[in-house]
Amino acid sequence: MKLDNATVLVTGANRGIGLAFAREALARGARKVYAGARNPANVTLAGVEPIRLDVTRPDDVAAAAQRCADVTLLINNAGIASVGGFLAEGSVESARQQLETNFFGPLRLSQAFAPVLAANGGGAIVNVLSIASWINRPLLGIYGATKSAAWALTNSLRHELHAQGTQVLAMHVGFVDTDLTRGLDFPKSSPEVIVRRTLDALEAGAQEVLADDMTRQVKQGLSAEPGVYLLAPAA
Repeated sequence: MKLDNATVLVTGANRGIGLAFAREALARGARKVYAGARNPANVTLAGVEPIRLDVTRPDDVAAAAQRCADVTLLINNAGIASVGGFLAEGSVESARQQLETNFFGPLRLSQAFAPVLAANGGGAIVNVLSIASWINRPLLGIYGATKSAAWALTNSLRHELHAQGTQVLAMHVGFVDTDLTRGLDFPKSSPEVIVRRTLDALEAGAQEVLADDMTRQVKQGLSAEPGVYLLAPAA
């Protein structure tokens, strides 16, 4: 799918990767970019149309689908992360909270916009996933589980939407230099680089993009013996 003359909806577009997606979509000639955010007043990028969109609220999603009936590209970017593994205190509530945004959010948006995309010629969906879809550690144990669920959702949507001509692209990436990773002492990619690689892959017709070197290494390690997901973290 080409960005030139596309109509794009980006969730979580007020900062980080979402802001970079909105900016790059405009740079590539998108006709219109809807910038979804819980508080549209926080969207300050010139040239976009801010909309109120909390992906955990079904009413917001339904209103967005009605208002943005010209969308040809949906970018499910909105996400949250909390540190902690499954045995930590409060893990059940943390899992519910993160699943609402990271899994049920893209599910709600995809259900609401599938008919919109079909009516507009098929279009595309980009789901922002993570290296944690495949490899997980207690630091972000619950977050990783939500991204694994979102990966499964993406893979099924790809088949369900094939008949209507909708391209579904999974974007996997390691740590990106955004507010979400503030305080985590790991090498980080810039949002702008990750977004350019993702949209390059989208325009090339890809179904998956491994947006940094670490993600490519992990993907190769999934079939190793032992699998990379079984290895203890380095000291």
